[in-house]
Amino acid sequence: MARFKKTLSNWLNTRHIFIVQNEEDFSEKATYKFTYAKIAFFGFLAFLVVLTISIYLVNTVLAQWFDPRYAEQETRKDLVQMSISLDSLTQELESRDQFITSFKKIMEGDVTSNEVPESQAAQPRVPGNAEQLAITDSVFKTEFERGGDFLLTGEIQNDELRQLYFFSPFTGYISEPFNAQTEHYGIDVVAKKDEPVKSIADGTVILASWTQSEGNVIAVQHRENLISIYKHNSTLTKEVGDFITAGEIVAIIGNTGELTSGPHLHFELWYNGSAVNPEEFISF
Repeated sequence: MARFKKTLSNWLNTRHIFIVQNEEDFSEKATYKFTYAKIAFFGFLAFLVVLTISIYLVNTVLAQWFDPRYAEQETRKDLVQMSISLDSLTQELESRDQFITSFKKIMEGDVTSNEVPESQAAQPRVPGNAEQLAITDSVFKTEFERGGDFLLTGEIQNDELRQLYFFSPFTGYISEPFNAQTEHYGIDVVAKKDEPVKSIADGTVILASWTQSEGNVIAVQHRENLISIYKHNSTLTKEVGDFITAGEIVAIIGNTGELTSGPHLHFELWYNGSAVNPEEFISF
């Protein structure tokens, strides 16, 4: 055994010379000194490097070809991601449907007296009475936080909304301004006959119909929970689901519906469930 070890050691450590010669004149081109121990060491090192790179590739880039579990894992990840996205979209759609339903009720006059507390209904509103207005505002806020269909109205101080740029539906004369106390939640604008009514911003049409009291009505959902409503039109040029850009014609001014005394546009602006004064954000 000792003799075998000595022989193996001598074989590994014996120095050799590798000479590269020219075939024609046998001149030396290169000379390399080596031992079998060095060759074994560098060979083993190269094997480790190749093995490491191979394992890395098999578990990353080449996993879809070599790992049978890869497809199943990726499918599970996609299913989880799709489930999360679906839940999020479902909640958003339900919230938006409730929001739009509330607006439709307001526009169609489908707001019954039992939506307002009896204590509020029993007390008359006196314009200019600051104490009474404060009580009314408090009742409105309470009803809104409880999730009812009744929506808050009044003046909104919001920097983000004021920073947005809006197109004017058209240039005209304001015959009746915004007044939440008299439940006039928009402004009446008079213009010449057949004046086109334009959208104030990009958005999607969520309502385009005719009602007995308001005539031809169209409503557009914009970003930042903003909705614009155009009433008493003679003709509507868009349908529900249409995407429109700022300044695009959505209707023609008219005199339709019972709650009108002449050709004009009744324009409303709703932000986060509250009616706001359009004159504060748009120049007519």
